[in-house]
Amino acid sequence: MGKELLLEIGAEEIPAGFVLHALKEITLLIRNELDANRIAHGEVKTLGTPRRLTLLVEDIAEKQEDMKREKLGPPIHMAFDDRGKPTKAALGFAKGQGLRVENLVTVKGDKGEYLCAVRKEEGKPSSSLLAEILPKVISSISFPKSMRWSTVKIRFARPIHWILALFDGEVIPFTFGGIESGNCSYGHRFMAPQAFEVRDFQTYERQIKCAFVIVDPQERRKMIAEGIAKAAKEVSGTVLSNRDLLEEVTYLVEYPTAIVGNFEREFLGLPREVVINAMQEHQRYFPIVDERGGLMPYFVSICNTRPPDMETVRRGNERVLKARLSDAKFFFEEDTKEPLDRKVEALKGVIFQAQLGSSYEKVLRFKELALSLARKFRPDLEGKVERAAMLCKADLVTGMVGEFPTLQGVVGREYAIISGEDEEVAIAISEHYLPAFAGDRLPSGPVGDFISIGDKLDTIVGCFGIGLMPTGAGDPFALRRQALGIIHIILGKGYPISLSELIRMAVELLKGKIERSHEEIEADVLAFFRGRLVNLLISKGYPGDLVEAVLAVQADDLQDAHARVEALAKFKGKPEFEPLAVVFKRVANILKGVDYDLKTDPALFETPQENRLHERYLSMKERFTSLMKNGDYEGVIGALARLRVPVDEFFDHVLVMAEDKRLRGNRLSLLGKIHGLFSQVADFSRVRVVDVG
Repeated sequence: MGKELLLEIGAEEIPAGFVLHALKEITLLIRNELDANRIAHGEVKTLGTPRRLTLLVEDIAEKQEDMKREKLGPPIHMAFDDRGKPTKAALGFAKGQGLRVENLVTVKGDKGEYLCAVRKEEGKPSSSLLAEILPKVISSISFPKSMRWSTVKIRFARPIHWILALFDGEVIPFTFGGIESGNCSYGHRFMAPQAFEVRDFQTYERQIKCAFVIVDPQERRKMIAEGIAKAAKEVSGTVLSNRDLLEEVTYLVEYPTAIVGNFEREFLGLPREVVINAMQEHQRYFPIVDERGGLMPYFVSICNTRPPDMETVRRGNERVLKARLSDAKFFFEEDTKEPLDRKVEALKGVIFQAQLGSSYEKVLRFKELALSLARKFRPDLEGKVERAAMLCKADLVTGMVGEFPTLQGVVGREYAIISGEDEEVAIAISEHYLPAFAGDRLPSGPVGDFISIGDKLDTIVGCFGIGLMPTGAGDPFALRRQALGIIHIILGKGYPISLSELIRMAVELLKGKIERSHEEIEADVLAFFRGRLVNLLISKGYPGDLVEAVLAVQADDLQDAHARVEALAKFKGKPEFEPLAVVFKRVANILKGVDYDLKTDPALFETPQENRLHERYLSMKERFTSLMKNGDYEGVIGALARLRVPVDEFFDHVLVMAEDKRLRGNRLSLLGKIHGLFSQVADFSRVRVVDVG
């Protein structure tokens, strides 16, 4: 049975968002190091709180596996002379390996027998290797932000205060960041700050719980969920579900205690999202709702201690929330003294980007992009699109958004409703920011769709126009996310948009602001979208070669490109697919680098196979064109599939590169027509199939 490794890194409070990532990294790091050092091990488990990162590895071998190293030397016929004596080659090889010739062995290789030096390295004790491995693991943990402290040279999320490191109950000796490893851990900062000795994980788990630390995140999460549910039940309500908040609070505390509090009902007159935001984002409180989902004047907070005076803590929480809600109420009352449209003018004083101008200028630009989409797809909504576009950034100058910046759009929607704006306009004001992240919902209607596309595209084209393209090091304007947002709307709603036309219009609207040539910007932005679409489609399970084949031909109408990829992917599962792709490659290969005229003269056909292929082409050409026009790509591919047999027969019986120039040109012309059909769908030369001559 193997031995147990227990590591605990004790530190000042690590930000909640850092802990889970760090625990996942530790798991990978220790596995990689143990495997690289040939140390057999069992299950790896990580636990953690804001003050400690804990690692448990079970069934670790007492020593690393022995290793046999083999080094091939000269062939036997070169290693010994006719009398069997070692040659200079054998002697030199043996000397280089630090061995005598008689200690070398003979092994069989691909081309005969060779001399071979074999060395057996005995495995070192795991305890000595772990003393080198653990500091390496700790130093390799990455954090979004790290820091230095005192005079130490290492970096970590927060200053390290202690390191517990045990292997089979014995201390693994090493120093990291000026801290010597030992066999002691510490309890809760306030309720049990004393040190206690640890023998193994079993005693550690028992002792640390007695010291008011719930080190297992799953247990802590369950305690919080049960605690807030019980607290909400005290006031006949339920907790408003928020998994992200539950996860965050789990990594904010070591010993959770739920406390219910209340606030004045008058604050329920504020927009619902404002009250919820004040509780969740600013205070990490859990709102309580009634059976219909309506907000109640109660909340649940999670305390990191078991307070002796619960009432004092409750009053403190209530006081903090009241101050936040009072600020919100003040801003709400001040903001709504005038209608939302009166605030638009103030956007002239809000700089979007130094070279691209104010937010007001940006609104005027993307309004035109949105209107162009409305005129094409929903002319009946043109007035609403214009109104919503002009108002959608107005809440940026409100006191409420200044205090609660994540509510931009939501505040605009509420103020628009209060100002008497059309409901569809108000909803679009809120939804034009959608989708805001991967997996986020799309705008619910076309007004929001058009404004969202216009706003995002103006940002992308503007940034590309002044040289602020995303790099591997950063994407400060989130252009990748914004491009994906546009793609998701286009694909999700099925808009047949010409991306190049829209980009060209965006470039024109930015005239005077941008530095690069219009042609360069248009090409770069289109390529940028193409790259995002490739990644998206591959992530959805479409074969990469099919995606590349389609986008090499058509990357302008994203909806159309997606339909082509989908049709090809369905067809790829059929037995006819690969022979069809092979046929196209044969056609493409023979036409490569050859000049030919597309005028085909049937009078020059010498074989029935030429006539048959030409007749099949003529009989399907009109239907093919109709299917392409209607976007029926499954039908298109089915039509192309019917060309496979006559093309195969053509190649089997017809010498394409005939000596007679007229015959050769006529046959190339016929193949060129076939190539032209395939090339309208996708570049089949990019499809992976068996090599074709």
